[in-house]
Amino acid sequence: MNYVAERTGTVDQNLIPANAQHKYEVAPEALPLSCPMPGMYLWNSHPRVYLPIKETGEAICPYCGAEYHLGEPRS
Repeated sequence: MNYVAERTGTVDQNLIPANAQHKYEVAPEALPLSCPMPGMYLWNSHPRVYLPIKETGEAICPYCGAEYHLGEPRS
């Protein structure tokens, strides 16, 4: 598989639609936070933007309005 297909997603991958939800919980291990997040299809989304979430524990994407909340570390 080429690099572009890996980053944008193909129909045979199990990715989630970009901007399908408006509230997401993000584990600290998943930082730095970007919207759309890794694991989302990119073909129907906005440009990737990195969001500062560490200071307040919350961030809102300026493009799509998705709300992100910093969750507890996974064990």
